[in-house]
Parts: sequence; C-alpha cells; structure tokens
Amino acid sequence: MTNTILDAVMGLAVADAVGVPVEFKSREALILNPVKDMQAYGTYNQPKGTWSDDTSMTLCLVDSLIKGLDYHDIMTKFLKWFSQAAYSAHEEVFDIGNTTRESLNRFTNGIIPLECGGMSEFDNGNGSLMRILPILFYLQTIYGDEFEKNDVAFEIIHNISSLTHRHLRSHIACGIYVCVASKLLKVENIEKAIKAGIDVAMQYYQNNDKYAVEVKHFMRLTDSRFKELNVSKIKSGGYVVDTLEAALWSLFNSNDYKTCVLKAVNLGGDTDTVAAVAGGLAGLKYGYNSIPSEWKTAIAKRDYIENLSNDLYKRLNK
Repeated sequence: MTNTILDAVMGLAVADAVGVPVEFKSREALILNPVKDMQAYGTYNQPKGTWSDDTSMTLCLVDSLIKGLDYHDIMTKFLKWFSQAAYSAHEEVFDIGNTTRESLNRFTNGIIPLECGGMSEFDNGNGSLMRILPILFYLQTIYGDEFEKNDVAFEIIHNISSLTHRHLRSHIACGIYVCVASKLLKVENIEKAIKAGIDVAMQYYQNNDKYAVEVKHFMRLTDSRFKELNVSKIKSGGYVVDTLEAALWSLFNSNDYKTCVLKAVNLGGDTDTVAAVAGGLAGLKYGYNSIPSEWKTAIAKRDYIENLSNDLYKRLNK
C-alpha cells in the first residue's frame, strides 16, 4: 500500500530545499540564470538539501498528529521549533514569518491556541498554507475520502490555520488546498483533479455566509482558462492567495514532480514556500519515487523525515 503521507511530506521538504538558496531572487534574475537542480548556499548560506520553516512546521504537525488532534500540542511543537530549533534541518531557525512569530509570542504569553493567530487583512501571508497538508490524512482517517461534505472537517482545517493565521482568507486558501490534495488521490487526470478540488471547496465557501464575502479573492482559480494564464500574470510573493495560485499554476503546467518544482522555484520571490506548496501536491500525485533520487539523497535529515512520516502512516492505518 502506497504511503501517501511520505509522498506528500517528502515532496514538500525536497521542494522547499530546492527553493531555499534563491528565496527573494527576482523572476527576472532567475530567467537569466534559472534553477535547474538542487543548489547549495545562496540566500541563507545553507548547505545543499537544507529546508526551511515550511518543512519544520509541517513536521511539527506530522509529529503531533501521531498522538491525535491536539491544538495545544501542535503549538507547543511550533514553539519548540522556534525557541529551541527542534524540527529544523541543522539546529538553526533562519526563516520565520512575522505573523507566525507574533502568534507564537501570544501563545507564550498564555493566549489559548485557537486565538493566537493574526486576524487582520495583513495577516494573510502563506504561513499556514505551507504547513497544512498533513491534516488531509487525519481527516481522511476520521471522516473518510469524502470529508469535504463534513462541516467539522472544514472547521478542523480552519482551526489548524488559526493557530497562526486566523483571517478568513487564510482559512479559504487552506481549505481549497486540502480539497485539491484530496482529489489528486482519487481523480487520475491531474487537471480534472485540481478543478474538482477547487470546485468542491468553492461550493462550500460560497454557500457559507461567514466565508462568502471572501470568496471573490479566489475567483481566478475557477476560470477554465487559469492554466493558460501567461506567467506574467502569476505572482509569487508571500501573500496566501498568490502562493496558492502560483503553486496550482505550476502543477497545472507540468507533468512530473521535477518540472513542477523547478517551474515554481523559477517564478522567483517566495521560492521556498511556493515550491513547498506545489511540491507537496506533486509528491502526492506522482509519488515518492518520482522525486529525483539525487535530491532525496541530499536532503537534510532524510531518515528523520521518512521515519516521522511512516510513524503517522502506521498510526492512521491501524
């Protein structure tokens, strides 16, 4: 039986590591000197195969879910990463978003987990989207393959986001992403899978009075011509809507894991997170063996990532 958790988590971690050396580089610079392989050093002067906060926080969620859903435990693990460099590639925290930092400070000051996340419109960075993927596997175990029909499942997705990002727009981005991930496991044709995931999520949010006002920010995803958008129309900064669009556009316009990740990275900007968000889906769709072996060999703490993913897989498939 395929370990889809390993597929997704390794897909995310490897893509993150491909993007780290060129984070903040402009698209124009990468057009002149595109990333063609996993590199070393660069922006953060890190060794080849180093992953960032995207993977660290994803691993925190994986580790926590092994014992079940516990929001306080997830936040405790996030804080352990931030303050002690646990769950990091080289015992060093070199990248954290402001909204995430502020949410962890609130948690340290005694605020309950589900009230720690930023709520303003300016708190819609991609910091919850980048780490949301593991909740898919928990929801499938508890609510079945069609968890999208269950309001409680969406509430859990939103709660996981709210630990750091509590604005409704971040909730919707995470909901769409998890629904697309779910459909990638069930629908063979990748374009149909992506569209099915977008459609089921958008239907939920459009029919939900609380979220309906925010749906307008995601309407480009519902356009049948979204895949055909020229790259100049795709933004790849840290705004959650832009990251979701860039990741899905990269997935739409590729036919294998490596092409998808390199396409995402070469958009420039927030390269590690756009790649991680795209890479998690590409790993899920194309499988662990589709990830270039030389990239997996180079990845920091590969055994640790694989063992943690395997532990959650065993726990959820008892």
